Amino acid sequence: MKFLDANVFIYAYYMPKKQLTQREKLMKEDAKKIISEVSQGKEEVTMTVVHLSEVANILKHGMPLERLASIILGLFMLDNVKIEGVSREAYFAATELGGDLKLDPNDALAVDFMRLNNVKEIYSFDEDFDKTEGISRLP
Repeated sequence: MKFLDANVFIYAYYMPKKQLTQREKLMKEDAKKIISEVSQGKEEVTMTVVHLSEVANILKHGMPLERLASIILGLFMLDNVKIEGVSREAYFAATELGGDLKLDPNDALAVDFMRLNNVKEIYSFDEDFDKTEGISRLP
């Protein structure tokens, strides 16, 4: 089981208005591959509703709402995708942890969730996770 960060969806689906750099093109291809493997049931992943909300809030600006709803609902229907709720207390604790780790609250929430659930790997393009002990960032 790996944690699936919101930015994987953003790289996979968002259609930028500017020309992508070679690095960004590679990241987009990696993101599409990850999403494809998850969609086909080849990869077990977990995420929180907070991270799923990040996906919706960004992608709603670049795709029809019907398509966005289809993507979100499709994730809920996949047996290999575990989407967990987040309590007020958990988000508060993650925000405090973020201060200690120098991470924004949502990234700290991912770290806290991973630690509590013994998840060691995260699919993310956010290099801030590279400095977090006990977590390996993929791809």
